[in-house]
Amino acid sequence: MLACAEQKRAVEAIAELLGLSPLLVSHHLRLLRAARIVRAERQGKQVFYVAADRHISAMLGELLEHKAEPQSDPADID
Repeated sequence: MLACAEQKRAVEAIAELLGLSPLLVSHHLRLLRAARIVRAERQGKQVFYVAADRHISAMLGELLEHKAEPQSDPADID
């Protein structure tokens, strides 16, 4: 999902970026599309995938920001 969160990418580009098979990536993109998390844009014979809308992009951005925050010690929580 993160591979096409900010820019549209073809299945082959996502597969190469992640080191996965295009078939596996295509299967996962089909599921994400069915869940309306990504959308497909056809340009000629190629299909590009990108986050479905700005809400999805914003949510993913916040998720990445949260992951980058330093972790607190669970013992510090009251």
